[in-house]
Amino acid sequence: MTGPVHRIWDTAPAADWPDALLAGNGEYGIMVHGDPYAERIVVNHHRFVLPNGTHDARAPQLAALLPRIRRLILADRRAAASRLLAGDGVLRWTQSFHPGFALTVDADDAPVADYRRYTDFDTGEVVVRWAGGSRRSFVSRTDRLVVTRLDMGACRVGVTGDLPGRPAGLRYAVSAYRRDGLVFLRVRARYPTAGAAYGFEGLTLLRGAVEIDGDVVRVDGPALMLTVLDRPQDRWRTGGLVRRLTRYRQARYDELLARHTARHTPTYRRVELDLAVPAAQRALPVGELLARQAADPRTLDAALVERLFHAGRYLLLSASGVLPPRLTGLWLGSWDAAWAGDFTTDANLNLQLASANLAALPEVTAAHARLVRAQVGHWRRNARAIYGARGLLAPSRTDGEHGHLFHMHPDWPFAAWLPGAHWLLFPLYERHLVTGAPLGEVAGWLVEVAEFFADVLTSTADGRWGFVPSYSAETGPLDPAGTAVPAAVNATMDIAAARHAFAVAAALTGERRWARLAARLPPYRVDDDGALTEWAWPGYRADEDHRHVSHLYPVWPLGEINPEDTPELATAAHRALRRRGDENLSAHGSLHRALAAARLHDGPLVEANLLKIVGNDMFFRSLMSAHNPGRVTYNADAAHALPAVLIESLVQGRSGRLRLLPAPLPGLPRGTLRGVCLPGRVTVEEVTWRPGSVRARLVSALTRRLRVGSPYGETVRQVTAGEPTEVSFTR
Repeated sequence: MTGPVHRIWDTAPAADWPDALLAGNGEYGIMVHGDPYAERIVVNHHRFVLPNGTHDARAPQLAALLPRIRRLILADRRAAASRLLAGDGVLRWTQSFHPGFALTVDADDAPVADYRRYTDFDTGEVVVRWAGGSRRSFVSRTDRLVVTRLDMGACRVGVTGDLPGRPAGLRYAVSAYRRDGLVFLRVRARYPTAGAAYGFEGLTLLRGAVEIDGDVVRVDGPALMLTVLDRPQDRWRTGGLVRRLTRYRQARYDELLARHTARHTPTYRRVELDLAVPAAQRALPVGELLARQAADPRTLDAALVERLFHAGRYLLLSASGVLPPRLTGLWLGSWDAAWAGDFTTDANLNLQLASANLAALPEVTAAHARLVRAQVGHWRRNARAIYGARGLLAPSRTDGEHGHLFHMHPDWPFAAWLPGAHWLLFPLYERHLVTGAPLGEVAGWLVEVAEFFADVLTSTADGRWGFVPSYSAETGPLDPAGTAVPAAVNATMDIAAARHAFAVAAALTGERRWARLAARLPPYRVDDDGALTEWAWPGYRADEDHRHVSHLYPVWPLGEINPEDTPELATAAHRALRRRGDENLSAHGSLHRALAAARLHDGPLVEANLLKIVGNDMFFRSLMSAHNPGRVTYNADAAHALPAVLIESLVQGRSGRLRLLPAPLPGLPRGTLRGVCLPGRVTVEEVTWRPGSVRARLVSALTRRLRVGSPYGETVRQVTAGEPTEVSFTR
């Protein structure tokens, strides 16, 4: 039996852009359609966003209204409070992520035999080959270039901006020219309304047997194409792009690839999942893998799941660099991005980041840190404007250019979403728990989160304390007519985030006041059915068919509620999770449920939530995912978060404790997972399981006693820092 296959391949070109094969370096992304004689390579840049007038929008000044808002909420006039929390009530959107343009490679039609296109996860290459030629492309992490080698005889290379949904006022200008003996192909596009940016441009250097023919370049034989991108603020900067490309006038494809893979390949290879899939199934093209799962949607197809795990890590790494992944990762082939293709922070971004630390991709967490670092000053302004408070108040969405909170509406009063900064900082705190790396500047931000909660913690009634207003995204307690009204008291997520923030601040500062503040926090509430409630406030009824499960925040990601330490609350959280419906089967909802189920040690429920995605036709032939069943809405949530779901079902760790097979999936009875990193600073070099047994090789970064549990028993081992420890359990 061969090992896992770290690529996908297909037998036909992409019928539309969502099936295009993907590569990226965390700044540039490409989408390769794969037509032998009419190729389209859509080029993306993480910072291509369309000015819409909101770049300079700011949070509304609501602090003076808070006493009134609080009185309304406590009097159960919550709809009126929601209207006040919405500022002027105008729903403003972030600047929408958009594609750049498509490089075109056209040639005279000829018979095509032995066609294959594939993405090589190991190298980051997208390859199209057939009996008459080939093209190879990658996006270099080392040189910040899109690199394509043509080996297909005579062809014509051009540029088009003719992409679906292009704004009517957007104009492209394309030109081909020669400078200093080199041939360049340039595209510029001016935004209809120049606001925060002037426009965007791309410049391609073509080398080989190339000649200019109008605004295209004729190629006769092997050729190399190198592309760079820019989004200038106030004038074109083509000269700088020319100078960048001129450095590569002698560079060879293999040389550039070797420099790229020196960074990409070791990072990608850190982790591997082997589900004991037969070699014949691993050899199947991606279309057949998807078809096998579609034919049996109630059973996990191990061959597809294994490939999705590796594709998820590859895509997450490829989409992360200057910024973390957007709703669409780093790729988009049309101008109609759902939800502006931004960073939606109340669920989606953190779910995509769930794989970063566990799946040994600190590069992804570093990209997230860049986003936070650039915006934390804006979060301070949000807190002052809306609450007159110290600390940090994060927005529910950002386009990557600012962190101002202005996306508000009476139905979505995100001014009342208090835990956003804590939620967004948690992946950076988790990195510290996993690696032991110093928190650095993150420590100060975490204390600021605690300061914010301290300032907004309010005396509610009869000497009780809590959070008013409070918002459990993106829902609210039902009114007598059964309509969710968002403004409320004591969302469970708020209480959990504040409790954790106070504990972390106490550890970082040594100050006793944090313990006193924590003692004021209301306890979690369990209803008459024994389920953890979404709000710790009497009389509230939740919409139990909602896509979000924010009230499970103390389960995942915090781990405060868990079966070992808080069994009664874990039972209540489990009951709340099992009774929650699925609304529209959005990917992030199923993923959040799956991660919570794993923390609550319910493998069948993890599997049931995975099947809502893999069994519902939610993956394109690139193995990028959709937001909803039937491949509706291109969206990276499922693709990027799926590795974390599988890891959490197989191994979990925290300080001094490790659990093997905490939530084993019935449909994946055997396999091996290698290289994952866990909180508590333990690397699982290898864990292998089969029916009735599990064994693992662990390396702890600390010398200590480590308690290791499994479904078949537990043991306590004295482990030495840096030395492998073997454990095994049998039924």
